[in-house]
Amino acid sequence: MTTETPDSPPTVRQVPSERTFHGDTVHDEYAWLADKDHQATTAYLEAENAWTDKATAHLAGLRDQVFQEIKSRTQETDLSVPTRKGNYWYYTRTVEGKQYGIHCRVPVQPGETAPPMADDKPGEEILLDGNALAEGKEFFALGTFDVSPDGNWLAYSTDFGGDERFTLRVKNLLTGEILVDEVPETFYGTAWSADDSTLFYITVDDAWRPNRVWRHTIGKAATDDVVVYEESDERFWVGVELTRSEKFIVIDTQSKVTSEVRIIPSETPTAEPVLVAPRQQGVEYNVEHHGHRFLILHNRDAEDFALAYTSADAPGDWVELIPHQPGTRLESVDAFARHIVISLRRDGLTGLRVMGDGSTDSYDMPFPEPLYSVGLAGNPEYDTGTVRIGYTSMVTPDSIYDVDLVTRQMTLRKQKPVLGGYDPADYEQFREWARAADGTSVPISIVCRKGVRDGGAAPALLYGYGSYEHSIDPYFSIARLSLLDRGVVYAIAHVRGGGEMGRHWYEDGKLLTKKNTFTDFVAVAEALVAKGWTTADRLVARGGSAGGLLMGAVANLAPRAFAGIVAQVPFVDPLTSILDPSLPLTVTEWEEWGNPIESAEVYAYMKAYSPYENVADLPYPKILAVTSLNDTRVLYHEPAKWIARLRRVAPNGTYLLKTEMGAGHAGPSGRYDAWKEESFVAAWTLDVLGLAGA
Repeated sequence: MTTETPDSPPTVRQVPSERTFHGDTVHDEYAWLADKDHQATTAYLEAENAWTDKATAHLAGLRDQVFQEIKSRTQETDLSVPTRKGNYWYYTRTVEGKQYGIHCRVPVQPGETAPPMADDKPGEEILLDGNALAEGKEFFALGTFDVSPDGNWLAYSTDFGGDERFTLRVKNLLTGEILVDEVPETFYGTAWSADDSTLFYITVDDAWRPNRVWRHTIGKAATDDVVVYEESDERFWVGVELTRSEKFIVIDTQSKVTSEVRIIPSETPTAEPVLVAPRQQGVEYNVEHHGHRFLILHNRDAEDFALAYTSADAPGDWVELIPHQPGTRLESVDAFARHIVISLRRDGLTGLRVMGDGSTDSYDMPFPEPLYSVGLAGNPEYDTGTVRIGYTSMVTPDSIYDVDLVTRQMTLRKQKPVLGGYDPADYEQFREWARAADGTSVPISIVCRKGVRDGGAAPALLYGYGSYEHSIDPYFSIARLSLLDRGVVYAIAHVRGGGEMGRHWYEDGKLLTKKNTFTDFVAVAEALVAKGWTTADRLVARGGSAGGLLMGAVANLAPRAFAGIVAQVPFVDPLTSILDPSLPLTVTEWEEWGNPIESAEVYAYMKAYSPYENVADLPYPKILAVTSLNDTRVLYHEPAKWIARLRRVAPNGTYLLKTEMGAGHAGPSGRYDAWKEESFVAAWTLDVLGLAGA
């Protein structure tokens, strides 16, 4: 049983448990914590929360101060830039004091070509009020929000536990009636038929893998629904969507390295899915409908991807449209009636390329800052000559532009308000480089308040992720200002395993090269010190999910390189999880991490970097682990076991565990609750950096 004392962390019982693979027997004294329903498990997590509350009680005032700073800088009553779809402008607004967004629309007025930006919109129709849905619930999240092509129906799904198991419903937008069409246990993603009579949706298997696409007829019971496609290979996920042209239903099947696409004409939703191209191990492709053709973005003999097309009537051979160019990673393609827009990245930065219909006329959109992030944002209309983009940097708040694809004119529709007199000129951003152990140059994005560097080394926070080819591009954060204004330097380590520098950046940080992710991060930390930005005793590291694995790995690898580590929903016991194919997502993860069940080499490699496996009596920095009880992606017991073992094996350290008892992978769902969580982490970070009184 767990014993709680008023002046010390809780203790947790040790229960003998063994696993043996490849002749290697491992003892896991805390394996029993995986039993979520065991009373002792809940008691231990609650005791840890109580100890964390006590250990951070002196930061209560600072937490409240940071929360109020975030709140005071945020325009609480606000709305998104309306997006046109058919005869309506769609937008989401927030109201001061309310946790969740309210989804609305207004009719397009005669001759109206620009979005109505006035706060008061005559004829507003509330489609869905998240606050009403969440009333009385500890957690609330939307899975899908999908208006039918004619604008008469809304498919939406809700999760009230944080486990990403959604209940799908259909609302008649003409009458406000919620239909009896209710489907429990669904996943993200839906698609409507052209005549709105049919809705496609997805369900998952016992391992939380989305594996079935269903066809539902509006007005009928879910028991009449038909499985359209079922994926039997446990490495693959399925997705479903309606093309922007509204001509095809796309069933997208993907593993970590291989994909396959089937299409159904939206006018004949009961037709059998047509295969675009059979799966070929290691070949990824996706499909975008464009007139008489399907655009195919693929990596067949093209590491950084190329663009081709095939007939939409009879998919067959691929005809090259944009050849492979090493160093320019093509990430996605969006088709419009007369243009194609390609999202790409080059030299560690995102970009957008525009191609005219059927011509070689193309151009890359220019952007003014040395560090920035840009991408398409909300473009449901197919027949348009204007696209909407989102732009941000580490000093520029999120900005929405409409771009005329012919004249190339960019019109700023809205920049996220930052109240309290924010001036981007008070801050500056930098690109630095670190030299990794193997000589690779690793980019670093840095932002700080002007003048911070004048005083020499400053306190700093270093963020990292480095998995799944997911890039942490430069971005703006209101919450971050509370750190910057106290003199903290904020840096992002663009380590291998992410996608910042192209596909090879990802390949060099996965499977049997995964350790590059960790050594890159340490190299960045050392570079920040060597370049005079900070010192090791004034540097905190932070990462979440697979970035939490990064945090645990560098704690073992270079404990003296950091004063503190924040690990959020951390994947710190990867070997144990990947060895258990019954757990959610395990089999789908083998192409990212390797299969340690089949390969002794993979087993030994993973064991060598697994944070939990390698806890030792080291001079660890202060560690804060934050997790969620209902997380289905990284199970709560990984950080719980990790903290317990750290306390036992390295008892001279300071370790805290905070568990959200009613949330999932993304943490608290309401915006105010999320701000409180961020304030907690920020206050702890400032305390470690010696700035709790700043």
